Amino acid sequence: MSDPTEANGTAGAGAGAGAGAGEADGGAGGRRVRVVLVDDHRMFRTGVQAEIGRTEETGVEVVGEAADVDQAVTVITATRPEVVLLDVHLPGGGGVEVLRRCAALTADAERPVRFLALSVSDAAEDVIGVIRGGARGYVTKTITGADLVDSIFRVQEGDAVFSPRLAGFVLDAFASTDAPPVDEDLDRLTQREREVLRLIARGYAYKEIAKQLFISVKTVESHVSAVLRKLQLSNRHELTRWATARRLV
Repeated sequence: MSDPTEANGTAGAGAGAGAGAGEADGGAGGRRVRVVLVDDHRMFRTGVQAEIGRTEETGVEVVGEAADVDQAVTVITATRPEVVLLDVHLPGGGGVEVLRRCAALTADAERPVRFLALSVSDAAEDVIGVIRGGARGYVTKTITGADLVDSIFRVQEGDAVFSPRLAGFVLDAFASTDAPPVDEDLDRLTQREREVLRLIARGYAYKEIAKQLFISVKTVESHVSAVLRKLQLSNRHELTRWATARRLV
């Protein structure tokens, strides 16, 4: 992870280079945006950096990275990026906590820091939570590199950006004055257990879940065991029925 000192150094170099005439001739058509990546999986951050961080081609300059809430707040405050790619589920309180602690930066009229959620989860409660927290959009990790770059620039410009079907969650949530019902059973699960639950219910094999969440198969097995125990279910078939009944699939 880039520490604040490294991030500041990168940001300074980018700002100086941006004044040069040569950058306007790059593949990004002269557009530039400074971005911080916040995700607790280092391999995922590395992949995103490789995909979108070719600044001369994409116009995206990655000025810092973070793996948990405290690191995210520190790096974002130090680098003041235009856009933060924010995972929803993070150690230390999740993406909503990052948004809460960076609220002043988000509200800055002259240099706003805008947040785009980038998550494996497409659950309604996750989408609604970060949008209510101040994020400008929400895309899932199935997005292509080109579409992610486009989404970043749109968020920088103040647009709201969502993966297909996720916008409906937000419209429904803000059109209703009723608070969502509390599900005590679901609340017993951690965010990671909920992710595994949804993928199991969708028919993913343990190896596929491990690959998608960047964890080991053994860790997947441990999460499944914990979910079954907390929900007092016997097998993945019962788990699938339970998740389907709650429209979590």
